[in-house]
Amino acid sequence: MARIGLSEGEPAPEWARRYPAHASGAIRLYGEEFHRDPAAVYWRLRSEHGPVAPVLVDGAVPAWLVLDYREFGQVLENPAHYTRDSAAWNSWDLIPADWPLIPMITKRNTAWFLTGDEHHRRVSVLADGLGSVDPFELRTASERVADALIDAFADQGKADLIAEYAELLPLRVTTALLGIPPVDSAAIVADLAVVVNGGPDAVAANLRLRAGLQAQVTARREHPRFDVLSRLVAHPVRLGDGELLEELQTVFAIVHQATSAWIGNTLRLMLGDARFATTILGGRRSVGEAMAEVLWEDPPGATLTGRWTVGRRMLGQYFLEAGDLLLLSIAAANTDPKIRPGREIIHRNQAHLAYGYGEHRCPLAGQEIGEAIAETAVQVLLDRLPDVELALPIEQLLWRPSLWLRSLMDLPVVFTPAGP
Repeated sequence: MARIGLSEGEPAPEWARRYPAHASGAIRLYGEEFHRDPAAVYWRLRSEHGPVAPVLVDGAVPAWLVLDYREFGQVLENPAHYTRDSAAWNSWDLIPADWPLIPMITKRNTAWFLTGDEHHRRVSVLADGLGSVDPFELRTASERVADALIDAFADQGKADLIAEYAELLPLRVTTALLGIPPVDSAAIVADLAVVVNGGPDAVAANLRLRAGLQAQVTARREHPRFDVLSRLVAHPVRLGDGELLEELQTVFAIVHQATSAWIGNTLRLMLGDARFATTILGGRRSVGEAMAEVLWEDPPGATLTGRWTVGRRMLGQYFLEAGDLLLLSIAAANTDPKIRPGREIIHRNQAHLAYGYGEHRCPLAGQEIGEAIAETAVQVLLDRLPDVELALPIEQLLWRPSLWLRSLMDLPVVFTPAGP
């Protein structure tokens, strides 16, 4: 286990002074060893520190990781004690301007970060708009997009089900439901992928993305249609263009990351785990069972972004100072032995934290849309390619090196090519 001690790239002296619990032996939540088996890291942290552990994130920056189910809820149920406002961090003066986690934890003008009345105002618009989606229309659109994507590689006998399928399908379905014309949605999907994945073109892509979404909002204000975007624009709450753009971009990012990862992780399980893979050709176990297991074992959103302590308080076995940074591990809390003795999976049990918790829990309409898209994507692919199998052993599949997202780098498969 890679550790950071006083002689091995430890926090700078000022970090060590402010965070004495982190000064010697805090475990890194980045690097090859962590990303290869994060579950083992969480188990070790829990055994050594209990429900809350001192950890280091990118750049050897100290944080507290909430590991256990009870403390997870305690933090999210008490916004007066654990604020969502990143301005409360007591260590901004030590953070360089190019620190890579700034975009993930810095407060933005969106429901994902807002709290109280303003949060509920934004969420009411999203919940009403997403709740108006017709389930039949959603399934039909998902099947149509799935078939089109499979058609593109069906005659090749091989595919990467992440890049060629899972990452594209949810975004295309979402743009269709919003009512964005195909000629415009292609550019929006492409730019969003660049923004989410980062890189030197991300800033320019983000500008194009916002301009493209703004054009769609303007068009609906001038000429309303019978689509979800028109309902969002015309909602009685009347979000301004800037507010609506922020919410649309957040929705797209969540769809792109969470739903895509859910599809990929479920396909990995069904194709690579003997409990599922050996029954694909006859009486296969339920796709729903595999999807539920993923939400417990490999939840797409592995870690929730920051909360900050308001005043000095005790959490777990540690006293946290005012303004300390907390991260909340969904993946760890889902395996808390106090709620899952023996680590058994209960497929109908919805007590997992994959949808979040408390005020910022994913709205029910969003949960239902994500589930319908993911389930349809997996079912259509297995129906269209009945002999599909992994192109390499499941243990050789690589996970993305991310603290926040549990998703595969790629998912290579082989199958009998479609005939002429």
